[in-house]
Amino acid sequence: MVRPLLLALAMLGVVPSASAQARPPLVLAAASLQESMTAAADVWARRGHPRPVISFAASSALARQVEAGGAADLFVSADTEWMDALAARRLIVAASRVTFLGNRLVVIAAKGDRVRIPVRPPAALARVLAAGPLAMADAPVPAGRYAEAALRRLGVWSAVAPRVVRGDSVRAALALVERGAAPLGIVYATDARASRAVRIAGVFPATSHPPIVYPVARLAASTNSEGEAFRRFLVSPAGKAVFVRYGFTAR
Repeated sequence: MVRPLLLALAMLGVVPSASAQARPPLVLAAASLQESMTAAADVWARRGHPRPVISFAASSALARQVEAGGAADLFVSADTEWMDALAARRLIVAASRVTFLGNRLVVIAAKGDRVRIPVRPPAALARVLAAGPLAMADAPVPAGRYAEAALRRLGVWSAVAPRVVRGDSVRAALALVERGAAPLGIVYATDARASRAVRIAGVFPATSHPPIVYPVARLAASTNSEGEAFRRFLVSPAGKAVFVRYGFTAR
C-alpha cells in the first residue's frame, strides 16, 4: 500500500520528505532519563526527524525485554552491567556502544523535612537511615545496586537492610517518598531534581559506589537508520547538552 500511495502523491506533485517517510526509532531508556530523554527527542524532532518513541523502565526490565526478543532500536542503561549482559549475547552492536552520561547518588526526604544525613561516622548514618522505612530500587535495578554498594562501603548495610522498602525502578523509590510511604529514599540526584515534592538531604561520596554511568548502544536486530542517527545525536556535544540541563554530567 505504501508504494502506490507514494506514486500517487508524486503524480500530484506532492513528494514527502525523507524524514516523513522514515520510521520513528524505538528507544528503551532507563527510568531516570524520563524528562531528559523526552527533551532530547523533542530537540531531534524539531530538527526534522521522526520523533523517537521512548519506553522508560528499570534498566534490568528493559534488558530482559531485549533478551526475550522485544523489538527496539536503541538501549540506554543506567549501568554497564546490563549493557554487558546484552553484549555477551551479541544483542547490541558493539561498535555503537558509548558511555555518554554520569550521575550522583543521593538521599532524599520530603520537601518540608529538615533532616540532614550525616555520611560519617557510620553510627550516625545508621541511626538516621535505620529509623526507616528507607526507599530503594530493587536489587537487580542499577540504582538499587549502587545504593546497596554505598551502604556496604560505609559500613551500615546490616543495620539499614531490615528497614528497606523496594520499588521496581528508581522512580518507584522516588514515588514512595513523594507519597509519604517512606521518610527517606536513595535515588539519583537527577530524580530529586525532577520532583517538586522532595529535596536532597545527603549526597553519597562518589568513592562509596561504582561510578554511575549511562551507556547507549544500537540493538543488533535494528534495521532502522533513524535509530543510529538518533544515537549519534545523543552522544554528540549538542545531545549531551540536553542532559546536562537536567543535572547529568557529560562523559
